[in-house]
Amino acid sequence: MKQLQTLIKYAFVFLLVLPFSLFAQTIQTSGKNASVNEERMAKIDGLVQQYIQQHWLNGAVTLVVKDNQVVQYKAYGYANEATKQLMQRTDLFRIASQTKAITAVAIMQLYEAGKLLLDEPVSDFIPAYKSMTVLKSFNEKDTTYTTEPAKRPITIRDLLTHTSGLDYPGIGSASMKAIYAKAGIVPGFGLAKQGETLLSAMNALAKLPLAHQPGERWTYGLNYDLLGCLVEVISGESLSTYFQKHIFEPIGMQHTFFNVPANEANHLVVAYTEDSLHHIIPWEKTMMGVDPNYPLEKKTYFSGGADLTSTAMDYAAFLQMLLNGGTYNGHTLLSPRSVEMMISNQLNFKFNGENDFGLGFEIVSEKGAAHGPRNKGSFAWGGFWGTTYWADPKAHLVGIIFTQQTPNSHGDIAQKIQDMMYAALKN
Repeated sequence: MKQLQTLIKYAFVFLLVLPFSLFAQTIQTSGKNASVNEERMAKIDGLVQQYIQQHWLNGAVTLVVKDNQVVQYKAYGYANEATKQLMQRTDLFRIASQTKAITAVAIMQLYEAGKLLLDEPVSDFIPAYKSMTVLKSFNEKDTTYTTEPAKRPITIRDLLTHTSGLDYPGIGSASMKAIYAKAGIVPGFGLAKQGETLLSAMNALAKLPLAHQPGERWTYGLNYDLLGCLVEVISGESLSTYFQKHIFEPIGMQHTFFNVPANEANHLVVAYTEDSLHHIIPWEKTMMGVDPNYPLEKKTYFSGGADLTSTAMDYAAFLQMLLNGGTYNGHTLLSPRSVEMMISNQLNFKFNGENDFGLGFEIVSEKGAAHGPRNKGSFAWGGFWGTTYWADPKAHLVGIIFTQQTPNSHGDIAQKIQDMMYAALKN
């Protein structure tokens, strides 16, 4: 009887550990997965080719990882439509706001090291944020405004959840766009002044009012640039160096950069926008003042919210690390509990009316799961230039759809591809 109890005990421990041992592996690129209908998955090819033939899209890279195994990984169309340079699976994409999730992991690493508390005021590390003000009124004619004191300090959790009151230059509210433009505040990629640092830019940002009281509502803004600055101040390393040492190297992200090296420049996909007929045309450096070659330029302002360039496989490895509970390639970046915190809802309201928001991600709620294929608890985001990702813990699935166009009147292709990916799953 005692032996039976011992066997049951060890069996229970084995079953408890099994999910983490199974899914703490690196992504496997060979073999077939019996849980995927390959014929259905292959139908994605025809859809993407249709969009390319209609000149609605120059090309794309798609990647699906199921149970740590690649089940779809394709390059379509052209990296450079003008020269007919074919898209390669290993080509580099401007991932813009997909940088945010990596910055969130860096912050959680510092949290685990006892270097910060999530509900600690930002001003404990950057004194300029000690006495913030909030916009009270704005005069459109001359861009003057009045303010009132913030009711409480901005915390690190506020930044992680986009509830601090910071807005975004160029894409935020009309009043805050005008205030930021007058002060020379930039959105993080391709526009920073030569030689400018995160700290100098964030100190300048602190002099301006918040769009609303901290914690009052969700506003997409420069929160992750400020978080990147915190990483630099607390660690004593540039954000680029920190990412390289503590995230990229341990899990083998060899093709993710703030500054794309010269020997990788030919892998950078051309950036596109669209004409009046919604057909693709190259993005010109005069558009929004953003030079699309910014990944090739040496910089000192490393935007924690928008500046990285990466490949589909590199980013899939990052997401798989999170699905694994913080471990990948034999290295532990975070504890399972910290990952659980990151992908748990942090708000007492739906940030977009439907889904939740964690520490760096949109989290699919029960309501959101009823309206699309992602399971409840899936976490996701995307980037300005047309990149999309999600990770689904219930399905043990990572999905990557990389394009390089904005705006895109035919951006519904990402949702269609996602729907087709899930339709190909047998379980």
